[in-house]
Parts: sequence; structure tokens; C-alpha cells
Amino acid sequence: MIRATLLSSAALLSVAPIAAYAAPEATPAPVAASTDDQTAPSTAKSGPDIVVTGRLDAARASIQPSLGATTYTITSETIKALPGGENQQLNQILLQLPGVVQDGGGQFHVRDDHNNLQYRINGTILPEGVAVFGQTLSPRLVERFDLRTGALPAQYGLRTAGIIDITTKNGFKNAGQVALYGGTNDTVQPSFDYGGSTGNTNYFVTGSYKHSNIGIESVDGSRTPLHDVTNQYQGFVYVDHTLDENNRVSFMGGYSDQSFQIPNPRGLTPGNGYNVGGVTDFRSEDLDERQRERTAFGLASLLHDAGPVTLQASLFARYSSLRYTPDVTGELLFNGIAQKAFKQDFTFGGQLEAAYRLSSAHTLRAGVIISRDRSNSQTSAQVFQLDAGGAQLGQPITVIDNSATTEMTYSVYLQDEWKIAEPLIVNFGGRFDHYNGFRAESQFSPRINAVLTPSNGLTLHAGYARYFSPAPFSNVATTSVLKFRGTSAQAPGDNGVTTPLATAPFAERQDYFDVGAQQKLGRFTLGIDAYHRRSRNLVDEGQFGAPIILTPFNYTRGRIDGIEGNVSYQHGPVFAYANFSYAKAQGLGIASGQFNFDPGDVAYIARNYIYLDHDQTYTGSAGASYHFDQGFLRDSKLGGSMIYGSGLRKDGDVPNGGKLTPYAVFNLTASHDFKGPGIEVRFDVLNVADRVYEIRDGSGVGVGAPQFGARRGFMFGISKTI
Repeated sequence: MIRATLLSSAALLSVAPIAAYAAPEATPAPVAASTDDQTAPSTAKSGPDIVVTGRLDAARASIQPSLGATTYTITSETIKALPGGENQQLNQILLQLPGVVQDGGGQFHVRDDHNNLQYRINGTILPEGVAVFGQTLSPRLVERFDLRTGALPAQYGLRTAGIIDITTKNGFKNAGQVALYGGTNDTVQPSFDYGGSTGNTNYFVTGSYKHSNIGIESVDGSRTPLHDVTNQYQGFVYVDHTLDENNRVSFMGGYSDQSFQIPNPRGLTPGNGYNVGGVTDFRSEDLDERQRERTAFGLASLLHDAGPVTLQASLFARYSSLRYTPDVTGELLFNGIAQKAFKQDFTFGGQLEAAYRLSSAHTLRAGVIISRDRSNSQTSAQVFQLDAGGAQLGQPITVIDNSATTEMTYSVYLQDEWKIAEPLIVNFGGRFDHYNGFRAESQFSPRINAVLTPSNGLTLHAGYARYFSPAPFSNVATTSVLKFRGTSAQAPGDNGVTTPLATAPFAERQDYFDVGAQQKLGRFTLGIDAYHRRSRNLVDEGQFGAPIILTPFNYTRGRIDGIEGNVSYQHGPVFAYANFSYAKAQGLGIASGQFNFDPGDVAYIARNYIYLDHDQTYTGSAGASYHFDQGFLRDSKLGGSMIYGSGLRKDGDVPNGGKLTPYAVFNLTASHDFKGPGIEVRFDVLNVADRVYEIRDGSGVGVGAPQFGARRGFMFGISKTI
């Protein structure tokens, strides 16, 4: 369908069961095994100030341990060893973890869920924004990050498919580096970072700029996408000050400004018979659509640790905006609508969390999170008025549709970590969430996890969690459907007679069961994890109408099941890992936003479970790295990585009834560190086999344009320590 082809913001966007006691530092592999997140490893070398810093880092981590959830860890050293290193976007690194599915536009899915992700930096929540293509966080600020999923303990709520918990770099040495990276598709990416300390104050700053002729995935699989230039600026700063041995204050701030041309298909001409000021023909190659996304955030925290009590109080704020600029004539001729849009969102709130060590057998944890979210949407759409037969009446008219809404969210939780016996720990508790925005809903959610270590090297875990996940507030559609009745932008579900259903999305309510095991055998770590999830008002997202942002809607019922397995190996200069997962995600009935859908599809889905558009049956990833520590190649590294996907869904005989062709993509890297001058050089080959693979074909429920993965690329980098 031409509209689906041209609209720009398409629907793109080692297993470690965590016990509740201290464990060794995780190995620097993309799939790292860890039996606890309660204590963070210290980078301390010597000196009382560094010892205090390390102890406070561990105290901060003790407030939010994983306690039976499934956790996958990647360290900064692993990031540097992967093809692309710290020059990659964070979403590309996450694809190396089990059960993480690639989608277009920088999006990814954890365990076949659509987004539903929460980011935390040093334990503080980073609110959601309205960005579609852009990545706010750079891998350069990461010391390590954990992806937590499964049956999460009570401190995690609202966004529950995955918690991406980032620990920023630390152990600053009054040093840094400058780097230049680039290659295929005119990619140029300078960057810098610097960290240091003075007295009781530590600081770290990093920044980067990227220019490339491939900003969003190609719509036709060509080596050089047409009209796809991107310019991206990112910056991050971290400062902490130790007040005394029991107290520390910290601040983190970041900013990103990213602009994207929307790639054009080739060889298409309008076929709807529209006329704009006498113009009836238009080449798709000449379209000029653009999107700009900006984000700024700030997080401030006070950490207190004394006696049996550890407490962290934080304030967080995030501003984000998205501006879409259409090609008015071209979009009117192809699609019958050209919509200029500006959407902005500002969220701020507070987070107070604490741990109280009641006895050697019991640790209580509790928290309160309150946030206020203000969303503002301004659109101006050019459309045609149509007669009863669908013919154009006169020249385009303008439909203005502006709105602003506020949402308040309140959450509170309490839980107890109970060490029943030496091999068995149970964590149980619950949380209560309430929100009031486009609608008001609330839920009490019980949680329980058990971790058993029956023998050396074997860890078993099982858990249950009740989840409550409101639809992403900043993405909820505010379009007045009736304003477009009788025009070329009339909603598919509006028959022009009865008022179309325009129900605001509901919060999703889930029952989630998870069970898994991890076994260490010498230098090998093997893991397996299975999950079973049943949902009411399952939240999904799609692109409907104007190319602005993904819009949430609900399936009446949802069912998602899967299993993940992995193996990792590390010995001396060698590490290797492999992951494989199976998943099946389906929904029944459309419970909100029905006007966005074809009535025939709505009727079918009301009676039949269909696959979710982002369902992928099989997903895999693997990688290896070797560090030469002697001989002629000393201080050189060789490595590689791969991702495999059995294909996302497409329309078949029924909605989402088919699937795309499976693919596997391989990347290679080589680097050498010249210790004397402090210079490192690297060479990466991405998509070595130049595989042409389709991520989306433009069909499916809520899916927009076709999208293809990037073709083979050759990238070079050089960095200098300062």
C-alpha cells in the first residue's frame, strides 16, 4: 500500500538467576553469570577515599538487588571487544542478549513484548520520552549494565518487560580519550570522554557527534539508501561528592539532538488521482520528509548508608520533543494527508528507596515513587475533502488538532528478603500503583521469588509476579477522529455514520511465571530460563495515520510463552558466548483505538488469537574474542559477533499470519593498542556477507514502511589517551 510505503515513523521502534547474597564480580562477557546484584564490585585500588567510594557503591546496589529475576550483564570491556565497540548504539549491544529481538528504527523487543522497558542509571529511574529513532544514552557512559527480566521483585514496576540498569563509569584517573570513527556511507563519528577527581569529588563527561548517510533502515534494501542523512549530538556528565563516610550526593545529566531524513522508496508515483494546485504527478525519489528528536534529562541523588539502614533519595526530570516536517505536495498526492507535527513531553518526580537489615535472616526493602508527566501535541494537517464517492472536492484544507494532558503516577512497595536456610532464599512482597491521565486505574501486585543453591555451581530459581503496565503516556494518540470525517484522512474504522470507537488505552494486567537454572562447569556457564505470561488488555503499539510516533492500543487478551538458553566460556584471553531463544506471542480482540483498524480485521481478531506483529519465533546471538598477550601481535584483539532472527510477522491469509525470511548477520573486528603513545586503532567489518535481509515488509497490524538491515560496511577508528 502506498501510504504504508511512504509514511516515515514505521512501527520500528548467560542467564543469571539472581540470589539474594553476595557473589563474585561478573565476568566481562556479553552474557555474564552472576548470582547476586546486591553488592557492586568496587574499582578501588587504595586510599581511604576510594575505599569509601567502593563501599557506597555496594550500599547503593544493595537497595535494588534482582532477587530471583533473570539477569544478563554486559561490561564496558565487553562492549569495547564487540565489533563497533563504544561507537555502536546501545540498542545494537542489547541484541547480543538472549530473547532480545531486532526491529526497525532502532527498536528492540524483550521476550516478544513491545517496548515496556524501563531505564535506570545508578538506581535512579530515567523517565520515558517521545523519541522514535534516536538513542539518548551512549555506551561511552557505561561501566556495566544489567538487563533484568522475568518475575521481577517489587521494586520494579509499570515497565516490566525489561529493566535496563546502567552503572556509570567510575574509578576516574584524571584521564580520558579522544576518538575518531567512520567509514562506509560517509559515516564520521568524533567523540571524547574524560574523568577525574579532586578531593572528595569525582566527575566524568563524554560527548559525541555522528554524521551518516544511513540514519534509518533502507526501505528497499539498497546499499545506499536514498534521502537518509542523519546528524546526531550526544552528551553526558556525571558528578558525585562524598560528604562523609556515610553520605554522598551525585548528579547526572544528558542531552541529545538528533535529526533524520526519512528514506525514500524508488520508482513510485501517485495513484489516487489527487490534484494539488494543478500538480498530479510526483516521483517518490523527490520526497523530502524530516524528523528531529531532542532529549534532555537530569538525575540528582542523595545516598545514605549507616548501620542497618541504606537509603537513596532521588529527583529525576526529562524533557523530550519530536518534530516531523512533511513534504506537503508529495504526501498529499501519495497519501491524501500531509501533517506537520510537534510533540513534547516533560516528566519530573521523586524516588525514595531504602533497605533495612532487620536480622541475619531478614532484610526489608521499601520505596515510594511519584511522578508528573505533561504531554503537549500540536498538529496541522493538510487533507482533501471528499464527496460521497470518494472524489476530491477542491484544494486541500487545514485541520488543526492540538491538545495537552497531564498524568500523575504513584507507586509504593514493600518486600522481605528471607534467608530460610543456607541454600534457600525467598523474597516476597508487593507493590501498589495508581495513575490518573487519559484514564485512572490502579492495582496491587504481589511478588514472590525463591532461589535455591543445592550444590556448588548450581543455582535454581522460580518466581511469580503480578504486573500493572499503563500504556506509554507520551505516545497516547490525541487525534480527534471526527475532525477528519469526510476527508482523505478519515480513519479506517470510521464508517461515516456512527461515532467510531475511540477508547483510550487501558493498563495491561499480567500474571507472569518464570523458572530457570544456571550451572557452572569449570570455565563454562550454562543457563536456561522459561516463562509463561497471560495478560488482560495487552498493550501493543503501531503506526496509524500521520508519520509521527507509535501509538499504543490494547488487545483484550494476550498470551506469551518462551524459553531461553545460553552458554558462555572464559579462560585467559578467550571468551565466547552463544544464546538461543524460542517465543510465541499472540493477542485476541481489539480493546482500544478500534477506529485505527480495518473493520474486517477487527471482526476477525475478536474471534481469533493472532500473532503480535513483533513476534519472532527463534532468536539467537553469539560472539567470541581473543586478546593476544605475547608475541608479535601482543596487545591486539580479534573478535566477531552475530545475530539470528527467524523473521518478524507480516500479513498472510489473516492479520500477522505470515513471517519474513530468516536471516543471520556476522560482524568482525580487529584492534591494536600501542601502549607507548596511548593510541588504539580498530577495523570493523559489519554484515560481512553483505546479506540483504528484511526486518519489516510494510504489512502487519500497525506496521508502516518496509525496512531492511544495513548492508556490508567497513569502519575504521583511532583513539588517543589524554
